[in-house]
Amino acid sequence: MANVISNAKSVPVLSSGNRSTASTFSFGIYVFFLIDFFLHLSARFPAYGVMRPTLILILIISLSLFLQRERFKGWTKDPIVYSLGMLLIYIIVSLPLVEWPGSVIKNNVGDFVKAVVFFYFTVLLVDTEKRLKILFFVFVVCQVFRVFEPLFLNLTEGYWGSSTHLGHGEFSQRLAGAPSDVINPNELGFVIVTVIPFLHYILGSWNLKARLLYIIILPPLIYALILTQSRGAFVALLVIGFFIFKESKRKMMLIVVTIAIALLGWQVMNDEQKDRYLSLVGKSETSNAASVDGRIQGMFREFSLGLERPIVGHGLGTTPEAKTHILGSRQASHNLYAELLIELGFVGSFIFISFLVKVYRRLVDSSKTILTSRGENNNFYMNLNKALIAVFWMYAAYSFNYWGLSQYYWYFFAGSVVVFYRMINLHEPSGLLQEESSRPANRFSNLVDVPQKR
Repeated sequence: MANVISNAKSVPVLSSGNRSTASTFSFGIYVFFLIDFFLHLSARFPAYGVMRPTLILILIISLSLFLQRERFKGWTKDPIVYSLGMLLIYIIVSLPLVEWPGSVIKNNVGDFVKAVVFFYFTVLLVDTEKRLKILFFVFVVCQVFRVFEPLFLNLTEGYWGSSTHLGHGEFSQRLAGAPSDVINPNELGFVIVTVIPFLHYILGSWNLKARLLYIIILPPLIYALILTQSRGAFVALLVIGFFIFKESKRKMMLIVVTIAIALLGWQVMNDEQKDRYLSLVGKSETSNAASVDGRIQGMFREFSLGLERPIVGHGLGTTPEAKTHILGSRQASHNLYAELLIELGFVGSFIFISFLVKVYRRLVDSSKTILTSRGENNNFYMNLNKALIAVFWMYAAYSFNYWGLSQYYWYFFAGSVVVFYRMINLHEPSGLLQEESSRPANRFSNLVDVPQKR
Protein backbone atom coordinates (compact mmCIF):
# COMPACT_ATOMS: atom_id res chain seq x y z
CA MET A 1 0.00 0.00 0.00
CA ALA A 2 1.24 3.50 -0.78
CA ASN A 3 -0.03 6.83 0.44
CA VAL A 4 -1.31 8.98 -2.38
CA ILE A 5 -2.93 12.35 -2.86
CA SER A 6 -6.20 12.55 -4.65
CA ASN A 7 -9.23 14.70 -5.24
CA ALA A 8 -12.36 14.33 -7.32
CA LYS A 9 -10.77 15.63 -10.50
CA SER A 10 -7.24 14.24 -10.34
CA VAL A 11 -5.33 11.00 -10.43
CA PRO A 12 -3.60 10.00 -7.18
CA VAL A 13 0.11 10.48 -6.79
CA LEU A 14 2.36 7.72 -5.53
CA SER A 15 4.35 8.17 -2.38
CA SER A 16 7.82 9.58 -2.49
CA GLY A 17 9.25 6.11 -2.05
CA ASN A 18 8.10 5.14 -5.55
CA ARG A 19 9.56 8.16 -7.29
CA SER A 20 12.52 8.35 -9.59
CA THR A 21 14.42 11.60 -9.28
CA ALA A 22 16.73 13.42 -11.62
CA SER A 23 20.37 12.44 -11.27
CA THR A 24 22.48 13.89 -8.49
CA PHE A 25 25.01 14.97 -11.10
CA SER A 26 22.41 17.09 -12.93
CA PHE A 27 21.25 18.75 -9.75
CA GLY A 28 24.83 19.40 -8.63
CA ILE A 29 25.64 21.09 -11.93
CA TYR A 30 22.52 23.22 -11.56
CA VAL A 31 23.59 24.31 -8.08
CA PHE A 32 26.98 25.28 -9.48
CA PHE A 33 25.22 27.11 -12.30
CA LEU A 34 23.31 29.18 -9.72
CA ILE A 35 26.51 30.02 -7.84
CA ASP A 36 28.28 30.90 -11.08
CA PHE A 37 25.41 33.10 -12.23
CA PHE A 38 24.75 35.00 -9.02
CA LEU A 39 28.37 35.47 -7.95
CA HIS A 40 29.64 36.18 -11.48
CA LEU A 41 32.57 33.81 -11.25
CA SER A 42 33.54 34.59 -14.83
CA ALA A 43 34.22 38.21 -13.82
CA ARG A 44 36.15 37.15 -10.73
CA PHE A 45 38.33 34.67 -12.63
CA PRO A 46 39.09 36.01 -16.13
CA ALA A 47 40.64 32.74 -17.37
CA TYR A 48 37.48 30.91 -16.33
CA GLY A 49 35.32 33.55 -18.02
CA VAL A 50 37.02 32.99 -21.38
CA MET A 51 35.42 29.53 -21.45
CA ARG A 52 31.90 31.07 -21.59
CA PRO A 53 30.88 29.00 -18.53
CA THR A 54 27.22 30.03 -18.49
CA LEU A 55 26.65 28.68 -21.98
CA ILE A 56 28.62 25.51 -21.27
CA LEU A 57 26.71 24.83 -18.04
CA ILE A 58 23.36 25.36 -19.76
CA LEU A 59 24.37 22.91 -22.49
CA ILE A 60 25.60 20.32 -19.98
CA ILE A 61 22.40 20.51 -17.92
CA SER A 62 20.22 20.43 -21.03
CA LEU A 63 22.05 17.38 -22.39
CA SER A 64 21.77 15.66 -19.02
CA LEU A 65 18.02 16.30 -18.92
CA PHE A 66 17.66 15.01 -22.47
CA LEU A 67 19.44 11.78 -21.58
CA GLN A 68 17.05 11.36 -18.62
CA ARG A 69 13.95 12.38 -20.57
CA GLU A 70 12.11 9.13 -19.78
CA ARG A 71 11.96 10.23 -16.14
CA PHE A 72 10.11 13.43 -16.96
CA LYS A 73 7.10 12.19 -18.88
CA GLY A 74 3.99 14.23 -18.14
CA TRP A 75 5.71 17.17 -16.46
CA THR A 76 4.07 19.68 -18.81
CA LYS A 77 0.67 18.98 -17.25
CA ASP A 78 1.24 21.69 -14.67
CA PRO A 79 -0.76 24.83 -15.62
CA ILE A 80 2.19 27.12 -14.88
CA VAL A 81 4.45 25.07 -17.15
CA TYR A 82 1.73 25.09 -19.79
CA SER A 83 1.26 28.86 -19.53
CA LEU A 84 4.97 29.59 -19.98
CA GLY A 85 5.02 27.19 -22.90
CA MET A 86 2.25 29.21 -24.52
CA LEU A 87 4.36 32.35 -24.11
CA LEU A 88 7.31 30.70 -25.84
CA ILE A 89 5.11 29.50 -28.70
CA TYR A 90 3.63 32.99 -29.06
CA ILE A 91 7.07 34.60 -29.24
CA ILE A 92 8.12 32.19 -31.98
CA VAL A 93 4.89 32.44 -34.00
CA SER A 94 4.72 36.24 -33.77
CA LEU A 95 8.38 36.73 -34.74
CA PRO A 96 7.68 37.44 -38.44
CA LEU A 97 5.06 40.04 -37.45
CA VAL A 98 7.09 42.17 -35.03
CA GLU A 99 8.85 45.42 -35.97
CA TRP A 100 12.43 44.18 -35.70
CA PRO A 101 12.65 40.37 -36.01
CA GLY A 102 16.33 40.60 -36.94
CA SER A 103 17.20 42.35 -33.68
CA VAL A 104 15.25 39.73 -31.75
CA ILE A 105 17.19 36.86 -33.29
CA LYS A 106 20.60 38.50 -33.34
CA ASN A 107 20.70 40.39 -30.04
CA ASN A 108 17.91 39.39 -27.66
CA VAL A 109 17.05 35.70 -27.82
CA GLY A 110 20.16 34.72 -25.86
CA ASP A 111 19.27 36.81 -22.80
CA PHE A 112 15.71 35.50 -22.82
CA VAL A 113 16.85 31.88 -23.03
CA LYS A 114 19.32 32.38 -20.16
CA ALA A 115 16.42 33.71 -18.08
CA VAL A 116 13.82 31.06 -18.97
CA VAL A 117 16.13 28.12 -18.26
CA PHE A 118 15.90 29.00 -14.57
CA PHE A 119 12.27 27.93 -14.68
CA TYR A 120 12.76 24.66 -16.50
CA PHE A 121 15.90 23.61 -14.66
CA THR A 122 14.23 24.29 -11.31
CA VAL A 123 11.05 22.40 -12.21
CA LEU A 124 12.88 19.36 -13.55
CA LEU A 125 15.83 19.07 -11.17
CA VAL A 126 14.47 20.20 -7.79
CA ASP A 127 12.37 17.14 -7.11
CA THR A 128 12.85 16.34 -3.43
CA GLU A 129 12.41 18.26 -0.20
CA LYS A 130 16.16 18.16 0.42
CA ARG A 131 16.85 19.68 -2.98
CA LEU A 132 14.22 22.35 -2.39
CA LYS A 133 15.97 23.37 0.82
CA ILE A 134 19.36 23.34 -0.89
CA LEU A 135 17.95 25.52 -3.68
CA PHE A 136 16.76 28.24 -1.32
CA PHE A 137 19.84 27.96 0.88
CA VAL A 138 22.15 28.55 -2.09
CA PHE A 139 19.94 31.34 -3.43
CA VAL A 140 19.77 33.22 -0.11
CA VAL A 141 23.47 32.80 0.71
CA CYS A 142 24.47 34.08 -2.74
CA GLN A 143 22.21 37.13 -2.44
CA VAL A 144 23.47 37.98 1.05
CA PHE A 145 27.05 37.69 -0.22
CA ARG A 146 26.24 40.03 -3.12
CA VAL A 147 25.13 42.64 -0.59
CA PHE A 148 27.82 42.19 2.02
CA GLU A 149 30.71 42.31 -0.46
CA PRO A 150 30.13 45.90 -1.70
CA LEU A 151 29.10 46.98 1.80
CA PHE A 152 32.40 45.65 3.18
CA LEU A 153 34.32 47.44 0.43
CA ASN A 154 32.43 50.63 1.23
CA LEU A 155 33.29 50.46 4.92
CA THR A 156 36.92 49.49 4.41
CA GLU A 157 37.90 51.21 1.15
CA GLY A 158 35.24 53.84 0.54
CA TYR A 159 33.84 51.95 -2.45
CA TRP A 160 30.50 53.12 -3.91
CA GLY A 161 30.23 51.90 -7.50
CA SER A 162 27.76 54.50 -8.75
CA SER A 163 26.44 58.03 -8.31
CA THR A 164 23.42 60.15 -9.13
CA HIS A 165 23.35 63.71 -10.43
CA LEU A 166 21.96 66.32 -8.03
CA GLY A 167 22.16 69.26 -10.43
CA HIS A 168 24.60 72.17 -10.70
CA GLY A 169 27.44 69.73 -11.34
CA GLU A 170 27.03 67.94 -8.00
CA PHE A 171 26.75 64.18 -7.55
CA SER A 172 25.71 61.89 -4.72
CA GLN A 173 27.48 58.57 -4.24
CA ARG A 174 25.32 55.42 -4.37
CA LEU A 175 26.26 51.89 -3.41
CA ALA A 176 26.15 49.43 -6.32
CA GLY A 177 27.27 45.83 -6.69
CA ALA A 178 30.89 44.87 -6.13
CA PRO A 179 33.39 45.47 -8.96
CA SER A 180 33.02 41.86 -10.06
CA ASP A 181 29.22 42.12 -9.99
CA VAL A 182 27.14 43.79 -12.69
CA ILE A 183 24.27 45.31 -10.73
CA ASN A 184 23.55 49.01 -10.33
CA PRO A 185 22.19 50.56 -7.09
CA ASN A 186 18.55 49.84 -7.94
CA GLU A 187 19.37 46.22 -8.72
CA LEU A 188 21.36 45.90 -5.49
CA GLY A 189 18.33 47.26 -3.65
CA PHE A 190 16.23 44.65 -5.44
CA VAL A 191 18.55 41.89 -4.19
CA ILE A 192 18.23 43.19 -0.63
CA VAL A 193 14.44 43.33 -0.55
CA THR A 194 14.26 39.90 -2.21
CA VAL A 195 16.29 38.18 0.48
CA ILE A 196 14.71 39.83 3.54
CA PRO A 197 11.41 37.81 3.48
CA PHE A 198 13.29 34.50 3.34
CA LEU A 199 15.52 35.52 6.23
CA HIS A 200 12.58 36.78 8.27
CA TYR A 201 10.25 33.83 7.80
CA ILE A 202 12.83 31.02 7.76
CA LEU A 203 15.63 32.15 10.08
CA GLY A 204 13.39 34.39 12.17
CA SER A 205 10.95 31.56 12.84
CA TRP A 206 13.45 28.80 13.51
CA ASN A 207 15.52 28.11 16.64
CA LEU A 208 17.30 30.61 18.88
CA LYS A 209 20.61 30.47 17.00
CA ALA A 210 18.86 31.09 13.69
CA ARG A 211 16.99 34.05 15.13
CA LEU A 212 20.21 35.54 16.45
CA LEU A 213 21.77 35.11 13.01
CA TYR A 214 18.78 36.90 11.49
CA ILE A 215 19.15 39.77 13.97
CA ILE A 216 22.83 40.04 13.07
CA ILE A 217 22.29 39.98 9.30
CA LEU A 218 19.30 42.32 9.04
CA PRO A 219 20.87 45.66 10.14
CA PRO A 220 23.70 45.55 7.55
CA LEU A 221 21.14 44.75 4.86
CA ILE A 222 19.03 47.77 5.82
CA TYR A 223 22.12 49.98 5.98
CA ALA A 224 23.21 48.79 2.53
CA LEU A 225 19.72 49.58 1.24
CA ILE A 226 20.06 53.13 2.57
CA LEU A 227 23.39 53.51 0.78
CA THR A 228 21.88 52.42 -2.55
CA GLN A 229 19.44 55.36 -2.38
CA SER A 230 17.07 53.14 -4.36
CA ARG A 231 13.59 54.60 -4.00
CA GLY A 232 12.01 51.67 -5.80
CA ALA A 233 13.64 49.24 -3.39
CA PHE A 234 12.44 51.35 -0.47
CA VAL A 235 8.85 51.11 -1.73
CA ALA A 236 9.34 47.36 -2.22
CA LEU A 237 10.56 47.14 1.38
CA LEU A 238 7.30 48.75 2.48
CA VAL A 239 5.42 46.01 0.62
CA ILE A 240 7.46 43.36 2.43
CA GLY A 241 6.87 45.17 5.72
CA PHE A 242 3.12 45.14 5.13
CA PHE A 243 3.05 41.36 4.76
CA ILE A 244 5.31 40.81 7.73
CA PHE A 245 3.07 43.07 9.82
CA LYS A 246 -0.10 41.35 8.56
CA GLU A 247 1.19 37.91 9.49
CA SER A 248 2.76 38.94 12.81
CA LYS A 249 1.17 37.94 16.11
CA ARG A 250 3.12 40.66 17.91
CA LYS A 251 2.04 43.71 16.00
CA MET A 252 2.68 46.24 18.75
CA MET A 253 6.24 45.03 19.28
CA LEU A 254 6.77 45.08 15.52
CA ILE A 255 5.55 48.68 15.33
CA VAL A 256 7.98 49.71 18.08
CA VAL A 257 10.90 47.92 16.40
CA THR A 258 10.03 49.45 13.03
CA ILE A 259 9.91 52.96 14.46
CA ALA A 260 13.25 52.41 16.20
CA ILE A 261 14.85 51.14 12.97
CA ALA A 262 13.37 54.07 11.01
CA LEU A 263 14.70 56.63 13.48
CA LEU A 264 18.12 55.00 13.57
CA GLY A 265 18.20 54.77 9.79
CA TRP A 266 17.30 58.45 9.47
CA GLN A 267 20.10 59.38 11.82
CA VAL A 268 22.76 57.54 9.83
CA MET A 269 21.68 59.13 6.51
CA ASN A 270 23.53 62.14 5.19
CA ASP A 271 21.65 65.09 3.73
CA GLU A 272 21.87 63.80 0.17
CA GLN A 273 20.40 60.43 1.12
CA LYS A 274 17.59 62.07 3.11
CA ASP A 275 16.77 64.31 0.16
CA ARG A 276 16.67 61.30 -2.15
CA TYR A 277 14.08 59.47 -0.06
CA LEU A 278 12.10 62.64 0.69
CA SER A 279 11.63 63.03 -3.07
CA LEU A 280 9.14 60.15 -2.87
CA VAL A 281 6.73 62.47 -1.05
CA GLY A 282 7.61 65.63 -2.98
CA LYS A 283 9.88 67.12 -0.30
CA SER A 284 13.14 67.10 -2.23
CA GLU A 285 15.11 70.30 -2.66
CA THR A 286 17.34 69.01 -5.48
CA SER A 287 16.93 67.40 -8.88
CA ASN A 288 15.78 64.22 -7.12
CA ALA A 289 12.22 65.58 -7.26
CA ALA A 290 12.55 66.14 -10.99
CA SER A 291 13.88 62.61 -11.44
CA VAL A 292 10.73 61.20 -9.80
CA ASP A 293 8.53 63.23 -12.14
CA GLY A 294 10.71 62.20 -15.07
CA ARG A 295 10.39 58.53 -14.15
CA ILE A 296 6.59 58.77 -14.00
CA GLN A 297 6.42 60.64 -17.29
CA GLY A 298 8.77 58.08 -18.79
CA MET A 299 6.39 55.29 -17.81
CA PHE A 300 3.50 57.02 -19.57
CA ARG A 301 5.62 57.57 -22.67
CA GLU A 302 6.58 53.90 -22.71
CA PHE A 303 2.96 52.77 -22.45
CA SER A 304 2.08 55.12 -25.31
CA LEU A 305 4.98 53.64 -27.25
CA GLY A 306 3.48 50.21 -26.75
CA LEU A 307 0.32 51.42 -28.46
CA GLU A 308 2.33 52.07 -31.64
CA ARG A 309 2.14 48.32 -32.34
CA PRO A 310 -0.51 47.13 -29.87
CA ILE A 311 -1.18 43.62 -31.17
CA VAL A 312 2.18 41.81 -31.37
CA GLY A 313 4.63 44.53 -30.29
CA HIS A 314 8.05 45.50 -31.57
CA GLY A 315 9.82 42.27 -30.66
CA LEU A 316 11.50 40.55 -27.75
CA GLY A 317 14.14 42.75 -26.08
CA THR A 318 13.62 45.73 -28.42
CA THR A 319 12.43 48.31 -25.85
CA PRO A 320 15.66 50.38 -26.04
CA GLU A 321 15.61 50.18 -29.83
CA ALA A 322 11.96 51.23 -30.02
CA LYS A 323 12.56 54.14 -27.66
CA THR A 324 15.54 55.33 -29.68
CA HIS A 325 13.70 55.25 -33.01
CA ILE A 326 10.34 56.60 -31.86
CA LEU A 327 10.97 58.67 -28.71
CA GLY A 328 14.53 59.72 -29.50
CA SER A 329 15.84 58.53 -26.13
CA ARG A 330 17.22 55.12 -25.17
CA GLN A 331 16.87 55.61 -21.42
CA ALA A 332 14.12 53.38 -20.04
CA SER A 333 11.95 53.79 -16.97
CA HIS A 334 12.51 50.10 -16.24
CA ASN A 335 8.83 49.19 -16.11
CA LEU A 336 8.07 45.52 -16.76
CA TYR A 337 4.44 46.15 -17.72
CA ALA A 338 5.37 48.79 -20.28
CA GLU A 339 8.14 46.52 -21.51
CA LEU A 340 5.62 43.72 -22.08
CA LEU A 341 3.36 45.98 -24.12
CA ILE A 342 6.24 47.38 -26.19
CA GLU A 343 7.85 44.03 -26.96
CA LEU A 344 4.95 41.54 -26.98
CA GLY A 345 1.85 43.66 -27.57
CA PHE A 346 -1.51 43.04 -25.92
CA VAL A 347 -1.55 39.35 -26.82
CA GLY A 348 1.84 38.53 -25.34
CA SER A 349 1.23 40.79 -22.33
CA PHE A 350 -1.99 38.91 -21.58
CA ILE A 351 -0.19 35.56 -21.77
CA PHE A 352 2.62 36.71 -19.46
CA ILE A 353 0.23 38.24 -16.91
CA SER A 354 -1.84 35.02 -17.03
CA PHE A 355 1.38 33.16 -16.26
CA LEU A 356 1.90 35.33 -13.17
CA VAL A 357 -1.73 34.91 -12.10
CA LYS A 358 -1.35 31.13 -12.23
CA VAL A 359 1.79 31.40 -10.10
CA TYR A 360 -0.11 33.35 -7.45
CA ARG A 361 -3.07 30.98 -7.54
CA ARG A 362 -0.68 28.14 -6.89
CA LEU A 363 0.60 29.97 -3.80
CA VAL A 364 -2.98 30.39 -2.60
CA ASP A 365 -3.63 26.68 -3.19
CA SER A 366 -0.46 25.90 -1.27
CA SER A 367 -1.67 27.98 1.68
CA LYS A 368 -4.95 26.05 1.81
CA THR A 369 -3.16 22.71 1.61
CA ILE A 370 -0.73 23.62 4.38
CA LEU A 371 -3.51 24.80 6.70
CA THR A 372 -5.24 21.41 6.48
CA SER A 373 -2.06 19.35 6.38
CA ARG A 374 -0.70 17.11 9.10
CA GLY A 375 2.52 16.37 7.26
CA GLU A 376 6.07 16.60 8.51
CA ASN A 377 7.92 19.92 8.35
CA ASN A 378 4.59 21.74 8.16
CA ASN A 379 6.05 24.82 9.90
CA PHE A 380 8.83 25.03 7.32
CA TYR A 381 6.37 24.87 4.45
CA MET A 382 4.07 27.40 6.10
CA ASN A 383 6.88 29.91 6.65
CA LEU A 384 8.30 29.38 3.17
CA ASN A 385 4.84 29.92 1.69
CA LYS A 386 4.53 33.23 3.58
CA ALA A 387 7.92 34.30 2.25
CA LEU A 388 6.96 33.38 -1.32
CA ILE A 389 3.68 35.30 -1.13
CA ALA A 390 5.47 38.39 0.19
CA VAL A 391 8.11 38.12 -2.53
CA PHE A 392 5.44 37.70 -5.21
CA TRP A 393 3.73 40.96 -4.31
CA MET A 394 7.05 42.70 -3.85
CA TYR A 395 8.06 41.59 -7.35
CA ALA A 396 4.69 42.75 -8.71
CA ALA A 397 5.18 46.18 -7.15
CA TYR A 398 8.87 46.49 -7.99
CA SER A 399 8.13 45.60 -11.60
CA PHE A 400 6.75 49.12 -12.02
CA ASN A 401 10.35 50.21 -11.53
CA TYR A 402 12.25 47.25 -12.94
CA TRP A 403 12.33 45.37 -16.25
CA GLY A 404 11.90 41.61 -16.18
CA LEU A 405 10.81 39.87 -19.39
CA SER A 406 14.36 38.70 -20.10
CA GLN A 407 15.51 38.68 -16.46
CA TYR A 408 15.79 35.55 -14.38
CA TYR A 409 13.75 36.49 -11.31
CA TRP A 410 10.15 35.79 -12.35
CA TYR A 411 11.12 32.48 -13.97
CA PHE A 412 13.20 31.26 -11.06
CA PHE A 413 10.41 32.27 -8.70
CA ALA A 414 7.71 30.53 -10.76
CA GLY A 415 9.75 27.33 -11.00
CA SER A 416 10.25 27.38 -7.24
CA VAL A 417 6.50 27.74 -6.71
CA VAL A 418 5.80 24.76 -8.98
CA VAL A 419 8.21 22.58 -7.03
CA PHE A 420 7.04 23.92 -3.67
CA TYR A 421 3.42 23.07 -4.40
CA ARG A 422 4.31 19.55 -5.46
CA MET A 423 6.46 18.92 -2.41
CA ILE A 424 3.57 20.00 -0.18
CA ASN A 425 1.22 17.55 -1.84
CA LEU A 426 3.74 14.72 -1.74
CA HIS A 427 4.20 15.16 2.02
CA GLU A 428 0.50 15.44 2.78
CA PRO A 429 -0.31 12.19 4.62
CA SER A 430 -4.06 12.33 4.06
CA GLY A 431 -5.61 10.99 0.90
CA LEU A 432 -6.92 7.83 -0.72
CA LEU A 433 -5.08 4.55 -0.52
CA GLN A 434 -4.28 2.59 -3.61
CA GLU A 435 -2.65 -0.76 -4.25
CA GLU A 436 0.77 -0.31 -5.80
CA SER A 437 -0.02 -2.97 -8.35
CA SER A 438 -3.18 -1.21 -9.55
CA ARG A 439 -1.23 1.48 -11.41
CA PRO A 440 2.31 1.51 -12.83
CA ALA A 441 4.66 3.81 -10.99
CA ASN A 442 5.10 7.04 -12.90
CA ARG A 443 8.80 7.68 -13.29
CA PHE A 444 8.27 11.33 -12.57
CA SER A 445 5.36 11.01 -10.15
CA ASN A 446 6.71 13.82 -8.01
CA LEU A 447 5.98 16.30 -10.80
CA VAL A 448 2.76 14.99 -12.33
CA ASP A 449 -0.73 13.92 -11.33
CA VAL A 450 -0.96 16.14 -8.27
CA PRO A 451 -4.25 18.03 -7.94
CA GLN A 452 -4.19 20.68 -10.65
CA LYS A 453 -6.30 23.82 -10.73
CA ARG A 454 -6.34 25.93 -13.85
